[in-house]
Amino acid sequence: MLAFYLDSSSGVPPYLQIAQQVKEAMRLGQLDVGDQLPTVREVVEQVVIHPNTVFKAYRDLEHEGLVASRPGQGTFVIRTPVATSPSSHAALRRSLTRWLQTARQAGLDDESILALIHTTFRAMQRVENEDLA
Repeated sequence: MLAFYLDSSSGVPPYLQIAQQVKEAMRLGQLDVGDQLPTVREVVEQVVIHPNTVFKAYRDLEHEGLVASRPGQGTFVIRTPVATSPSSHAALRRSLTRWLQTARQAGLDDESILALIHTTFRAMQRVENEDLA
């Protein structure tokens, strides 16, 4: 079962965090077409949130065409976001792990590491967008 978590300091609404975590699991091959998402009750018990928050996350995923709700049965993956194969992730994960260890050795804390990743990612996206223009 997926292990959901909520970061109250992220500024991202809880329903979006849940939807993002489901999409992440799909991209990483942890969820595939035909798999059932955890029930609303299971998610509510796991992260202690209101059921409507989970319903909203699942409804957003349904509107994106990624999942379908089957009354009395649950919510199932019907399509996954386009991504590379999970097998290609292993080498990238090893590289990222080495980078994270280097960042820790340089004295960066979690928030500094995430800030560096986010700003670098956004800068890269801007350059890519300029290249396309």
